[in-house]
Amino acid sequence: MPGAVLFICGQNSIRSPMAEALARSLLPSSVYVASAGVEKGEPDHFVDEVLAEIGLKRIAVQPRTFEELEDHYFDLIITLSPKAHHMALELTRTTSVHVEYWPTPDPTLVRGRRTQILDAYRDVRNNLKRHIEERFKAAN
Repeated sequence: MPGAVLFICGQNSIRSPMAEALARSLLPSSVYVASAGVEKGEPDHFVDEVLAEIGLKRIAVQPRTFEELEDHYFDLIITLSPKAHHMALELTRTTSVHVEYWPTPDPTLVRGRRTQILDAYRDVRNNLKRHIEERFKAAN
């Protein structure tokens, strides 16, 4: 089990904060979990809504970039978008950090009624939860 895990997406607005909240609820409290974005986006309130459906809330209220994190020492960086993956590989060229890419769709690309949009966010949440459970089950 890694001691510190970082989730990175494009803007730290949807995918990585969702993954952070899920991981903190699923992993032992001894594992430090954080999230960041390649750029800083705006908070997305659909994230709050779909996390609340399962009794969770976003950890950081405001999105942040990797540079804004207090700690830059992670055992595992999980990237959720192509841009984030390229950045993580560049940042870790000279370190022994393990980087994994979990391609995760951007739910903001879904158009339609509110229920259709929320379903896209739920799909992201449920897929991230499944990935986290599967990835870290093997580490126990």
